[in-house]
Amino acid sequence: MTVILRRVNRVLLGLAGLLLVVLGGAVLAAALDLAVPSWWPWSGPSDVLLSEADRTRWRDEGWWWPVVIAVLGLLVLLALWWLIAQFRRARLAEVLIDSGDGEEAVVRGRALEDVLEADAAAQDGVARASVSLTGRSSAPRTRVRLLLEPYASPGAALNSLTSDALAHARTSTGLPALPTEARLRAVKHRARRVS
Repeated sequence: MTVILRRVNRVLLGLAGLLLVVLGGAVLAAALDLAVPSWWPWSGPSDVLLSEADRTRWRDEGWWWPVVIAVLGLLVLLALWWLIAQFRRARLAEVLIDSGDGEEAVVRGRALEDVLEADAAAQDGVARASVSLTGRSSAPRTRVRLLLEPYASPGAALNSLTSDALAHARTSTGLPALPTEARLRAVKHRARRVS
């Protein structure tokens, strides 16, 4: 999903950039009074982008305003969809596990995330944990965010996460590897006074 989203973003940005460069170049060429071909939409610095006739041509037609409003509404909805898609992360709905008898078992992705969160949050010095599964269902990846207590050691928390929570997840699912990106952050707290 993220690869497709990146490609769509690149294509849309490329098309928008090309359109803006062409339109800007056409207007700039006319504004600078350069020698332009006869089919050029603007002929010189005194020419307007839209004549009054062009601006008012369809105004009295009954279908004009509903079509304009519908097209603008559709553009707004597409822009909102695109914006929301930028912030949505593709989470795995399920993880495929080899059951050993030639068949594959399915584990809900949210269930595995909940178990990993509970294991990670149970560690000493971890105030809160958040886990999300990404990747493919046959080769999942995890993103773990740990909120550490002020007294916690980041190295010890990371070692505990690797040797306990992630090791339990790997052995219980039978996955050969579970690549993980871990982000650690400390709880904000007031400085203690020394007397």
